[in-house]
Amino acid sequence: MSAYTPQTNRLEAGAEAAQQQPAAELRYVARQPILDAAGHVHGYDLIFRNAPECVFRRDVEMAMETMLDNEVLFGLERLSNGMPAFIACTAEALTDELVLVLTSSMTVLTVSANVEPTPRLVDACRTLKARGFRLALDDFAWREDLRPLLDRTDYVRMDFRKYNGAERQRLEQLDPDTIMLVAQKVETPEDFRQARAMGFSLFQGDYFCHPTLLKKRKIPSNRMYHFEIVRELYRDPLDVRKVGQLVRSDGALMYRLLRLANSPIYGLYQEVRSIETAIRFLGETAFRRIVSVAVLSELNCDQPAEFLQMGLLRGRFCELAARTFGQDPAEQYLVGMFSLLPAMLSVPMEEIVAHLPFRTDISLALMGTANPERAPLAWLEFHERGDWESSDRLISKLGGSPIKLAQTYEEALIWAAAASPGAA
Repeated sequence: MSAYTPQTNRLEAGAEAAQQQPAAELRYVARQPILDAAGHVHGYDLIFRNAPECVFRRDVEMAMETMLDNEVLFGLERLSNGMPAFIACTAEALTDELVLVLTSSMTVLTVSANVEPTPRLVDACRTLKARGFRLALDDFAWREDLRPLLDRTDYVRMDFRKYNGAERQRLEQLDPDTIMLVAQKVETPEDFRQARAMGFSLFQGDYFCHPTLLKKRKIPSNRMYHFEIVRELYRDPLDVRKVGQLVRSDGALMYRLLRLANSPIYGLYQEVRSIETAIRFLGETAFRRIVSVAVLSELNCDQPAEFLQMGLLRGRFCELAARTFGQDPAEQYLVGMFSLLPAMLSVPMEEIVAHLPFRTDISLALMGTANPERAPLAWLEFHERGDWESSDRLISKLGGSPIKLAQTYEEALIWAAAASPGAA
């Protein structure tokens, strides 16, 4: 199956602009969700890094310049899906008002808690707050001289593992109605439970992608129907009649399918009202894509929406990056999209792949085997964590371009936002 490339439209204009930039001006950005206790996205931490010549530097001033360039090039709303964006700043970026290029209502300006709280910085924070920005202190550890900044801070972010008794006693003096505590380095469900018990209200880390799995748990019977659709969907040739019958049997799935088919991302100029019309106007490859998205959204209906967003982003990225890694785009789309099924269903991946129409190497890649088929997803996982060194080391072995993959990631972000059933 060949990969479907949607018609160029305004949603992809930013990615096209990036591809036209000189290599020295290109930038990296990774996005990490910040969730509340219910699993809803509160905002995104945007992690920027300069071009490949700065691989081993995580200089905040460079990151600030990178952020400004990306704001002009892509628009903050696209990078954060319209949610608050947490962006690291230097004290100089605040005092010199460089951040005024950003959209104040969407931006949380974060500054290291190691900063010296000079009168000029405190005044700048007061002015920026008046302009509508929110402020966060990052890598927080209590210092008495930080009180003037704390009086103007909306968020305190810290590694929850360093939240000892003395620190907790001091932070309990803060007004919870004006300052939210953000737990960082939350990597497991147990970490999440501990951080929540400590009083944190927002959480950042990989914990939500790694729920507690019950090894003996089977795929719920009401979900097996959707796996049957996926199996039929990826038979070649496609049995349109059988797939149509299966989709029509699920009203919610049919509704999602038609909404997606009529979304702007597919560039159709005639309304799609039936499965037959969708196939006629979209073609089999795009039809497979739409049904896959609809099925994934149904599988995720009881889970945080961020799972679906990440699944779409991963699927699109792996598809676009497949040729760079010498892989098949259609297979890679499925690897990326279905990589989060264990988190969605609380079922081990080995149980899931037994019901999906994948060849052995693809199944092994989904189960974590470090084979060539897993390489695009592995690169993306490094990138999602801002582990630039590991992501660049992986692609350098293949002689690929880190710049190209950074562009691909940003394009996938834009596509995933537009392709989400909620955006249709």
